[in-house]
Amino acid sequence: MNRETQRAELHKTIWRIANDLRGSVDGWDFKSYVLGFLFYRYVSENLAAYLNEGEQAAGNVDFDYAKASNADVDDEGLVAGIVAEKGFFIRPSELFVNVRGRASRDANLNETLERVFRNIEASAVGTDAEDDLKGLFEDVDVNSNRLGTTVAKRNERLAKLLAAIGDLNLGSGTFSENKIDAFGDAYEYLMQMYASSAGKSGGEYYTPQEVSELLARITVVGKTSVNKVYDPACGSGSLLLKYRKVLGKDGVRQGYFGQEINLTTYNLCRINMFLHDVNYEQFDIAHGDTLIDPAHWDDEPFEAIVSNPPYSTRWEGDANPLLINDPR
Repeated sequence: MNRETQRAELHKTIWRIANDLRGSVDGWDFKSYVLGFLFYRYVSENLAAYLNEGEQAAGNVDFDYAKASNADVDDEGLVAGIVAEKGFFIRPSELFVNVRGRASRDANLNETLERVFRNIEASAVGTDAEDDLKGLFEDVDVNSNRLGTTVAKRNERLAKLLAAIGDLNLGSGTFSENKIDAFGDAYEYLMQMYASSAGKSGGEYYTPQEVSELLARITVVGKTSVNKVYDPACGSGSLLLKYRKVLGKDGVRQGYFGQEINLTTYNLCRINMFLHDVNYEQFDIAHGDTLIDPAHWDDEPFEAIVSNPPYSTRWEGDANPLLINDPR
């Protein structure tokens, strides 16, 4: 089976899982659970691979972070170093693979997941990565009645979702570039499908890949790299991330910048950055109204600026006293 056939099979499987498991939850709302759990699996495997590689390079060839005890990593200096490098920390017992393994026997699975998500975000508090991690799991409400009318029913749905996301064949056991590509591609595919099924409203957070690539290529004609890219209405970040595909992993030298007014979409954008292996130090996504309160004045100049903005949004201009002196 060639790579394109594998990709097509993976896409079919992902969409089937998303539809089979959502039950009575509207597909548009259920996207937060599917995408959130995919992200949870990614950060767990990414961190474990990073720590395993470091230990094995130091001669501890049999080290497996997923099998370590929490006590083994209960060291403030060690955790601080990991957060400084990766932007987050996850205890061994709270890794996706371990929570999934216990899920069917965990009568308090909803509480377990809520605690795990809270701990991942809390690991970055007080560090440079705090703004990039804060609220990332906000839309994954594991206690929502939409998942089931009782805790047992909600937990049954959550356990099935963990198993389904865990069973996805996203590449070899090692965290290679191909595996990173698979995670990013799976995420992009899901967002594209959810946007399509949502109709017109889906365009608010996702630009079709073909359009994104065309716009990115137009802005970098004759260039092999750019300093920074900026999207003032970045949605889920698909347009920004096309530069990574067009110019290569190191083609954007100083990072990705964007602003998004919708909170859910803002969270999706930051998740999308992580899933495409963009380190927290390489992106700055702001939440807010770019027209009224633009966030990146101090980050100019941007060598590439691209956007698919909400053209129907009304600009108040000098009708708003706060904007009378705005040079725009």
